[in-house]
Amino acid sequence: MTALLPLLAGLGTGLALIVAIGVQNTYLLRLAVSAPVRVVAAAVVVCAVSDAVLIVAGVLGVGVVVERFPVALAVVRFVGAAFLVTYGVLAARRAIRPSGEAMRVERAADDDGVAGPASATAVAATAGTEATAAVAATTRTATAAGRTRTAPPDRSAPTMRTAVATMLVFTWANPHVYLDTLVFLGSVANQQGVDDRWWWTVGAVAASCLWFGALGFGGRLLRPLFAKPLTWRVFDGLVAVVMLSFGIALAVGA
Repeated sequence: MTALLPLLAGLGTGLALIVAIGVQNTYLLRLAVSAPVRVVAAAVVVCAVSDAVLIVAGVLGVGVVVERFPVALAVVRFVGAAFLVTYGVLAARRAIRPSGEAMRVERAADDDGVAGPASATAVAATAGTEATAAVAATTRTATAAGRTRTAPPDRSAPTMRTAVATMLVFTWANPHVYLDTLVFLGSVANQQGVDDRWWWTVGAVAASCLWFGALGFGGRLLRPLFAKPLTWRVFDGLVAVVMLSFGIALAVGA
């Protein structure tokens, strides 16, 4: 019971800090509805492990060192601002000129083992006669050709390397991460006392794991909604607003 109270306090504080609209959460949601499950899992691990490392470092007192070197935070701030503004501009361009995101979601779902229309037809064909298989193949070809004519050229889903590298930049090139996690969470944890601070830290780390896991894997339930090109245009418009807002705020020192 003694350990439960600081653990729950750390869990609540961690959730209150990370459950918000931000660049990290926005990009993870984008991966959840567009990338294969292995890419989403890698991004979730990057987010959770990064938070855990920063929280533990804050408890160990690294936050004090960070506060004493404002020049380092300034460098991180401008690098992060440039990256966010660039990503925001690209998102705005995707919103204005969509390029086949709906097709990409459908194919990514098939890669993860979710049976789409084409895969269901193939299963039925194997159980029927050769004539049925031929008809199914013709139908699939005609359907694919129709999609090619009616939809813009498709882009490939984010690769593992691209997704992980982008998430690392979003996480570590944001000076607010160091201030919120190293300084704030570290100081709050150390206020719990010698005996309780590590239970509090376990709760804060668990909050990160729960949130990023829920966002990454729960966000995949929105894939049917993102099968519509209009949804992608609206979402990319929101991404552009979030990225540009945070980027400009970092650049001006807000």
